[in-house]
Amino acid sequence: MRARDLAVEYKTVSVDSAAEDAARVMAEHRLPGLLVVDELGEPKAILPASQMVKALVPAYVVEDPTLAAVVDEKHADRLCRALTGRSVGGCLPQEADPPPIAAPDDTALEVAALMARVRSPLVAVAERTKGGRGKAGTRLLGVITASHLLHELLGAAHPPDPS
Repeated sequence: MRARDLAVEYKTVSVDSAAEDAARVMAEHRLPGLLVVDELGEPKAILPASQMVKALVPAYVVEDPTLAAVVDEKHADRLCRALTGRSVGGCLPQEADPPPIAAPDDTALEVAALMARVRSPLVAVAERTKGGRGKAGTRLLGVITASHLLHELLGAAHPPDPS
């Protein structure tokens, strides 16, 4: 099975997208993260759901987790306000790595190895293109999530019993 066969349409956001909207998309669709694209639609970063959760937690609680036990529920309900006015770019780590990108003809094992090496919940599948003025770019074909890849690999390892 090739990456192009495993890739599915997937929600993307831009660096300038509202963080609160990105968090809602993740929550509503139960996504492990979002692919961040530039103005041309080229993959630029991955925003893991765990990073969005981290953006909700006050820095003083991250530094001293024992403080989390003393924060009352009323205050905890206000955590989402931490995203108000922030952009997706503001929630990305300062030195965000480029997203892992698989070529359309990569095998499932190559995609799995890439995902494991970079510890990413998803891999973009894109093909290289020639842009205007001889400039190369990428065209996003879709995304492969870790759970989808596991499902496909486990299904290949244990095909259904025909009887």
